Amino acid sequence: MKNFEISVLDLAPVKQDKSIHDTFQDSLSLANHTENLNYKRFWLAEHHNMESIASSATSVLIGFIANGTKKIRVGSGGIMLPNHSSLIIAEQFGTLESLFPGRIDLGLGRAPGTDGLTAQALGRNPAIINEQFPRQILELQRYFSKENADAMVRAIPGEGLDIPLYILGSSTDSAWLAAELGLPYAFAGHFAPEQMEMAFKIYREHFEPSKYFTQPYIIACVNGIAAETSEEAHKISTTLFQAFINIVRNDRKPFAPPVDDMDEIWSPMEKSMVLQKLRYTFIGDQAEIQEKLKDFQERFSVDELMINSHIYDHQKRVRSYEIFRAAVNSLSKA
Repeated sequence: MKNFEISVLDLAPVKQDKSIHDTFQDSLSLANHTENLNYKRFWLAEHHNMESIASSATSVLIGFIANGTKKIRVGSGGIMLPNHSSLIIAEQFGTLESLFPGRIDLGLGRAPGTDGLTAQALGRNPAIINEQFPRQILELQRYFSKENADAMVRAIPGEGLDIPLYILGSSTDSAWLAAELGLPYAFAGHFAPEQMEMAFKIYREHFEPSKYFTQPYIIACVNGIAAETSEEAHKISTTLFQAFINIVRNDRKPFAPPVDDMDEIWSPMEKSMVLQKLRYTFIGDQAEIQEKLKDFQERFSVDELMINSHIYDHQKRVRSYEIFRAAVNSLSKA
């Protein structure tokens, strides 16, 4: 089995009876703990108009987390690029990289990160997204290049800085693009698992080496909920299940505490829909997590696993990441 890195995806989850200030402090605490556990990177994702997620001003929050940590890479998983001017993102991440040299990642997606009406308020034009997104990536690469010093429009800060770009996807579209551009590829298996296997196949088979990467690099994002016992892990996972029920019902309210019986909350059809979306969710004690990670890696052979953990109690969330670290360490020694 191929060894792999582990990282964190944090959506800055807002919990019932907690403030957004509490959310940001929990995110920083989690970043500190996972840094000490030698997680590779800590990514935050752009979402809008959701009471349950507070990472809308993603670049600002990245700066907060990077300022409170020392060595872990911090970045976006991702910035939804068609929501923004390429120049603005180049300047923002140029500023971040100048403040925290060698620690900033720029993951890029094309989805709106929100509903249609809010996407419209963000100024997106859905008719040109598939053309706009690749063009904007090339614009970013140009703004970050030393050669752009002679251009009429320059990104300062940003110009000449080594800020790695990652292409994010939840379907096969971005797999083709990441392969064509020779950039690393991160797949959103934590909420859109259906096309993950095909996306990885396309990316690997069509990857064109670039000056940035000579061979494919794959990050798979999955949900992870670990605890001391399997029973406890399944109990605290009901916060995740309730969050996905809210998505199905178009209810964006903050995350709820665990419940004893999900069957009192979801219908059989809703249960089927949620479990399908959460196909790559690892729930259990350390032994179960280790076995599930082994099975996943033997099937997909990724370079990096990025773990998203929706757990209501902050200390149990931290403990979950400790258990995942121990499980991966045991696998690497096997």
